[in-house]
Amino acid sequence: MHPIPRIGMMIDDATLLDVGAAAAARRLSLVFDPGDMISLVASGQSGLQQVQRLAEIQQYGPPETQEIRIHAPIPRPRKNVFCVGWNYLEHFEEGARLRGSAQELPEHPVFFSKVTTTVNEPFGDIVCDTTISDKYDWEVELGVVIGTGGRSISDEAAMSHIFGYTVVNDISVRDVQRVHGGQWFKGKSFDGTCPLGPCLITADDIDPTNLQLSCRVNGVTKQNSNTKFMYFKIPQLIAELSRGMTLEPGDIISTGTPEGVGFARNPPEFLKPGDIVETEIVGIGLMRNRLVGVPLV
Repeated sequence: MHPIPRIGMMIDDATLLDVGAAAAARRLSLVFDPGDMISLVASGQSGLQQVQRLAEIQQYGPPETQEIRIHAPIPRPRKNVFCVGWNYLEHFEEGARLRGSAQELPEHPVFFSKVTTTVNEPFGDIVCDTTISDKYDWEVELGVVIGTGGRSISDEAAMSHIFGYTVVNDISVRDVQRVHGGQWFKGKSFDGTCPLGPCLITADDIDPTNLQLSCRVNGVTKQNSNTKFMYFKIPQLIAELSRGMTLEPGDIISTGTPEGVGFARNPPEFLKPGDIVETEIVGIGLMRNRLVGVPLV
């Protein structure tokens, strides 16, 4: 039986603070549930200040000898994961080349979503059901986690609504995505096709406008770009998405992928059982997921 997941705080590369255990040892009553990241996100600065205080006063002895399982920072979001299509110019252009026709650049971002059951662990296996499709594709993306909710948020206020950032791999089942006139929702919503993590970096600890992001398959680099090349910047994404629609603490926005996806390559490349896909954003961390085939029935 797996232990109940709980919030951990990385003190350094070798030290992980169990927030709930540290609070109990100090007899500190937390303003959030130490087993629920969304609870911490919703607690705002008061919760973050408690975590920071625990990190400062905790005395660290020799590390315990135990296996630590890293879950997604938000294992089961309260809503679907919001995603952005065509948000890097080179990715838009590689798709246009494949379609064989030029398209004007969009004036507004295009949104779709992945159901909550797509969320996977940063080092978990991805089930590749070849009885349905053999066209599983990779997409490294920067994930934005909303901290302060709101509706019709302005561009100017948008960044103040962010709790933090994480790495997303928007695994896409391409043939399903494109059948019957374009089933983006279905092709993006297979179980376990949204590895998330390996951690959640708070907004005050990182500059999201200049982050190197990359994807490797079996050690070979497939995507390598920088968030500075986003066509629609994060404030506009939040403003457009929240227009008439309330965003809430813990909501996740996956901000789009750069060029280098498999379906646009010549010839096309797709993930297959046994492949190892690594998605990384410098300053946040690296995820490593193995594709696992299910037996034919």
